Amino acid sequence: MTFGEKVIAYCKSIPKPEKLPEGVEVLYPFNTPKVMGLVRQFCERFYAGRQPRTFLIGINPGRFGGGSTGIPFTDPLRLESELGITNDMDKKPELSSRFVYEMIGALGGPEEFYRQFYITSVSPVGFTKDGKNLNYYDIKELQETLEPYMISELKKQIELGANPVAYSLGMGKNIAYLNKINKEHGLFEAIEPLPHPRWIMQYRLKRKDEFIRLYEEKLLRTEYI
Repeated sequence: MTFGEKVIAYCKSIPKPEKLPEGVEVLYPFNTPKVMGLVRQFCERFYAGRQPRTFLIGINPGRFGGGSTGIPFTDPLRLESELGITNDMDKKPELSSRFVYEMIGALGGPEEFYRQFYITSVSPVGFTKDGKNLNYYDIKELQETLEPYMISELKKQIELGANPVAYSLGMGKNIAYLNKINKEHGLFEAIEPLPHPRWIMQYRLKRKDEFIRLYEEKLLRTEYI
């Protein structure tokens, strides 16, 4: 199987977490033919070949990005304009997706980037509360409830074909949590931190080009691509 065929099979099998804290809802797009059709087009186009990828691990999908398209850090707008995959979804932009695709452009474009890298998140599904995005670590009970689920899903994805060094998209709570579970479960040889795309766009927008260069320097230096 190609890497893309493995990813498609994985997306079809992602379970929906249950028994979550009161008021927490799951963003689960994988049960709709429309989304799975988009995932299939993406994987067939950009995940051909059988070589392993270097993992970039975010927090969890958001409402306007992977939580709607099924493709991490990819909003419907970028799905069409950057990846050439037409869709009839509401073209609401996501800040993280904007940064990610500018960064991907700096690294040679989608074909070159996805040949080497696989973007995912600690949780493969996203969460909302009161209509707003929720991070897995925002509520202690949520994180504790999700831990077995998130570790299991990361292990499944590593089996698709992962290089030994991964990157955390997030230099605070996300890398701290990834280092914790990595120490306990030996998921990767090492996990290196990178600033989260949304943090850059929300709080350091004037330095965006500087952070794109940081990504470029770090990712292109890895000896595993």
